[in-house]
Amino acid sequence: MSEHFISLTDAESNLLSCAAFLSERITSVDGHAEAMTAIVPLYLQKQNVDLAAELSNTVDDPYTRDRLLTLVAEKCAETADDEYALQLANAIEDQGLRSQAFERVALRQAARGEFDQARAVADTVDHFDGILAGIAVNEVRRGLHDAANETLAGITYPGAAVTALHEMALESIAAEDAEKATGFLEKAIEKAEEIEQPEEKSRAFCDIGNGFIDAGRKDKAIESFDKAKSSAETIESMHRDMYLSLAAQGFVHAGSLELADRTLDIVSDKTQMASALLGYSREFWKQDDRTEAIDSLEESFAVLSSQHERETRDSRTKFRLFTQIAAQFAGFEKGERAIEIAEGIQNDAERTSALTQIAAILTIRDQDDEARHALRSIADDGDRVFALIGMSDAKEKNGDRGAAIGMLDESTALADEVPQLTFRAAAYNEIGRRFTSFSETEKAREVFIKSVETIAQVRDSSSQAVALASLAQIADETGADIESDSSLRSTLRALALRAVK
Repeated sequence: MSEHFISLTDAESNLLSCAAFLSERITSVDGHAEAMTAIVPLYLQKQNVDLAAELSNTVDDPYTRDRLLTLVAEKCAETADDEYALQLANAIEDQGLRSQAFERVALRQAARGEFDQARAVADTVDHFDGILAGIAVNEVRRGLHDAANETLAGITYPGAAVTALHEMALESIAAEDAEKATGFLEKAIEKAEEIEQPEEKSRAFCDIGNGFIDAGRKDKAIESFDKAKSSAETIESMHRDMYLSLAAQGFVHAGSLELADRTLDIVSDKTQMASALLGYSREFWKQDDRTEAIDSLEESFAVLSSQHERETRDSRTKFRLFTQIAAQFAGFEKGERAIEIAEGIQNDAERTSALTQIAAILTIRDQDDEARHALRSIADDGDRVFALIGMSDAKEKNGDRGAAIGMLDESTALADEVPQLTFRAAAYNEIGRRFTSFSETEKAREVFIKSVETIAQVRDSSSQAVALASLAQIADETGADIESDSSLRSTLRALALRAVK
């Protein structure tokens, strides 16, 4: 990390340059890697591939360095600089990441119709099936169906062939060619039968079944979900119930509640039972059967609530499901019930997530009093700031820009009181993004300046660099002209000078 690429002059006049300048001088291996992980992709967005590669090479953590070089190689391939892309890919030390980099380069070539070049890359890697799958998909896009069939025949892992055929089917559905989509899905069924691993096989049949539904062939979807169920029943790991739950939901979507219930009857894990019932409720709501939808959602909550701690296989999944159920009640116009369930979630992060989602959903529905109730139930000021930002987004979706701006003003005042500096800066960044989109230029400038001043108070150099990079990205995406501001430049200069002392 001895060589530096960013000058002091650049650092004091440009947000991203300042972030990189600080990062170059971080002595902690982990901190330097974290900062460069945030910064290198932004230079790639600006098409500055050479600097991105140089910065990647300064990272001492080998895995992070290889991941960043993979991104740079893919960007080179995107711009058709294949020679440099392959050179970078070859410099990657980790075998798995090196193979991934070569695959990404080859897939970019295939997307351009350079099939011979993509095959040449495939010949250099051990796991080439993903590349061949990408080539086949792109051959179909160009109407080269015979060539695509030949390419598919060369794939050794059937799961990769299924993925390719499924993608072909989805593109045909998007083009409103259901007959062609059905043909691809029928071929995918044949390939899925060859998959040996039962979890992978069950997942493949579920994906194919959903494809048949989109193609308007619910009869074939039911056949596919039945295969998914049969495969799931042979699974001996804890994933058995998850795939049975997915099959049950598939049967409901395909119109067979009887088969869905039979499948659900053999699910033993209550989290997966509740997940299936949540899926039921959404399907009933789509069919405008609101009573059944709400009853199924209540049953989902009851089943999940009855699961004892000793029965719980995955606490994170369980708490996340509580969040989904609570948010779905809000979507089903049951705001009070949604808040009641959210407030009872025994996990701080998921409780906050649920209340934040509920506040936004209720705001979209113009249920402002209940939305405020959800907001007040969020304990942390920083979390409330982001909930308010979400409510502002909801007001904007409803066409009420005045209310949206008012909520941003409120969130700015609340952000001023947030003690965690990086959290406060992140809030300012998101508020400024929205003020810019509303053409509230002066308010955006003031908030962005607050963000930089807050970042300057952060003691950890890695956190400073990441926060500056985030602000740089937002300023670039929104076109906010803040880097010409004299006070911002003064703060950037102070940060840079502090880093070299």
